[in-house]
Amino acid sequence: MQTLTYEFPAQKVISRQVHVGVVGSGDLEILLEPPSADQPTNSAVVRVRTSVDGFDSLWREVLRRFFVADALAGSWELNDFGATPGVVTLRLRQAAEAAAGGTA
Repeated sequence: MQTLTYEFPAQKVISRQVHVGVVGSGDLEILLEPPSADQPTNSAVVRVRTSVDGFDSLWREVLRRFFVADALAGSWELNDFGATPGVVTLRLRQAAEAAAGGTA
């Protein structure tokens, strides 16, 4: 099990908690919360817990691409159980949609 932490610039602050996905084989769970009182509102702090070691640079690139397009400030917790980059991107977009008021 590996834990990775990233921080990205963000411009849009979310106002509600979001939960999408599940921790299961080949899937990913995302828990998203508005920035805490001690967190700047212009950053996204992302913690990834993954069952697959050695993919730090791939995680960084997938997340960087997402935050370039959807710069949502908050605390992101990603619990991975072998999700592909495509599944990760799908779950990130679902979380962004849910944070904007859509359904997850």
